[in-house]
Amino acid sequence: MTPTPLANGFCFGEGPRWFEGLLWFSDLLGETVHTVTMAGAMTALPIPGHRPAGLGFRPDGSLLIVSTETRQLLRYDGDNVTAAADLSSLVPAALGDMVVDVHGRAYIGSQARSGGVIVRVDPGDDGENPATVVADDLDFPNGMVITADGETLIVAESTGRRLTAFTIGADGSLTDRRAFADNLSGPPDGIALDADGGVWTALTLANRFERIVEGGEVTDRIDIGERIAIACALGGAERRDLFLLSTTEAYPERLIGTDKAQLDVVTVGVPGAGLP
Repeated sequence: MTPTPLANGFCFGEGPRWFEGLLWFSDLLGETVHTVTMAGAMTALPIPGHRPAGLGFRPDGSLLIVSTETRQLLRYDGDNVTAAADLSSLVPAALGDMVVDVHGRAYIGSQARSGGVIVRVDPGDDGENPATVVADDLDFPNGMVITADGETLIVAESTGRRLTAFTIGADGSLTDRRAFADNLSGPPDGIALDADGGVWTALTLANRFERIVEGGEVTDRIDIGERIAIACALGGAERRDLFLLSTTEAYPERLIGTDKAQLDVVTVGVPGAGLP
């Protein structure tokens, strides 16, 4: 599989999500959320003062945006960006990736290298969005997906070099923690789930994307040379388009002021499933 360039000219792409015929992603260092069409046309939603990462959509179509350093969850209603929840009192480190379930509950990782947590933010009335720590003692929780039946959440633990699964309770709790895949060939970042249960995984320091099935077998690999794999998403008309975000350096702070990040796309055999 050979990826095709789709868009470039941004600083550090994160959190790609397919929604309503567009790919949405954050430019962490550019303080912007972008959309991209299949023809490569881009739009920009500036979010000054925030470093956006994880993205997700609630059932009403509103966009949730993780603000990493301010440790807030933001909401964009199509006109304005407002604060939906302040998580600073609940988390040990900056926020990162997120997945939003069919009920509008947002699961957000706090990226401590050890002792990281996942916080669940529930949709509330009158602007109140209750938040609860639902998993702890994680090694840099990063990309997350939810299976199509809504019963399992899989999270990438970057410094742990593993994918970890949880059972999702009816109340949104996470229990029955277990290994999905361990001893990965590099730190996993963003992930995407397909209809056969494979997890496409951005392996940052390994300079590639891999499709990994439960137990750890690698069934497919996309090498990207010297570039750093950051995140991926399945989308397109049949969810067979795998979108790949990469950059030139694994550590974002070294890329401030640059515009060498890139978005590529490749067609895969198994379509996407579940969330996001």
